[in-house]
Amino acid sequence: MEANEVAHWMLAQIDKDGCIYQDDVVDHLVKARREDLLRENADGNQVVGKEVLAAFRKLTESTVVWVKPDRYWRWRVKEDEPGRDARG
Repeated sequence: MEANEVAHWMLAQIDKDGCIYQDDVVDHLVKARREDLLRENADGNQVVGKEVLAAFRKLTESTVVWVKPDRYWRWRVKEDEPGRDARG
């Protein structure tokens, strides 16, 4: 499983469920034994690595937003402000 495959899997999950939580992506990568696609954040937690994020952004630049407080991605709606980040 490569970064691009993970990005497509993430998109499929959003298509199925409407959103995907970062923790679910981390769990998926741990179970697939691809911890090399993760990184450690400043708090010492595992998060999605930059290679996966870049591949995912390429696929979803204008269609998906990141909800930072709850750490998940979801479909963009017309009420969202420009940019990748959303309020909820």
